[in-house]
Amino acid sequence: MTVTSTTQFLDRPGGRIAYDVTGGDGPLVVCVPGMGDVRRTYRFLIPALAEAGYRVATMDLRGQGDSSVGWDDYRPETIGADVLALIRHLGGPAIVIGHSFGPAPAIWAAAEAPDEITGIVLIAPFFTDVKLNPLLQLLAAVILRSARLWTLFYSSLYKLPKPADFRAYTRALRASFSEPGRLAALRALAAVSKAGANARIPEVRCPVLIIMGTRDPDHSDPVAVAREGERLFTAAAQVRVELVDGAGHYPHNEAPEITRAAILNFLGGVRA
Repeated sequence: MTVTSTTQFLDRPGGRIAYDVTGGDGPLVVCVPGMGDVRRTYRFLIPALAEAGYRVATMDLRGQGDSSVGWDDYRPETIGADVLALIRHLGGPAIVIGHSFGPAPAIWAAAEAPDEITGIVLIAPFFTDVKLNPLLQLLAAVILRSARLWTLFYSSLYKLPKPADFRAYTRALRASFSEPGRLAALRALAAVSKAGANARIPEVRCPVLIIMGTRDPDHSDPVAVAREGERLFTAAAQVRVELVDGAGHYPHNEAPEITRAAILNFLGGVRA
């Protein structure tokens, strides 16, 4: 098995996207992190996928991690185009795994290029835009201007015991968002609507797996959100829902064994 652990870059109009690749010559899986996170969020999933024979690419969103800052467009549709560009660069087709913000670009890419996306895994997705009351809008504005406050908020979204490396991970995340331009990108990502990408859900034909923590604090009823998503994908070859009992917004890190098993089981039935 070949492992590439060094950061690589894909040039895009307006900047460059950071990514790395792990694994050999098997089917390609592209992992897209959520807003306010970096590609290393998939650190507990990557080894299992590589061991199962997949070639795993993890990418940073625009303005996050090692990707460049200063973009003029942070919409899910444009990030979906980044995903497709990476798939073409690496030689697809691919399965796309997206977390939180990441499902919207995955949905757009699957609708835009159905021959290049063989399946999508949506972890803690949003199928509608979240509307905050004025007090929460003010609180969010404050949080999004501080790397320290962002990582404290990030920590609050975990509802099961945190992984052993969590303190070191959030320390590195705080350092990353202390770099010039990172918080501005975070605010830009938080401001965009997912409605345009989600409007293409009825066009998605590939198999879909929805993974949701039953205590995800980003939703008043996360189970209902997952079930609604199951109904929305009317043209998909199949739609599965995996509910991770007790998990918050990061089931792939809160309950990695359960999440890995669900994803590997799903991928086993997806055409390479």
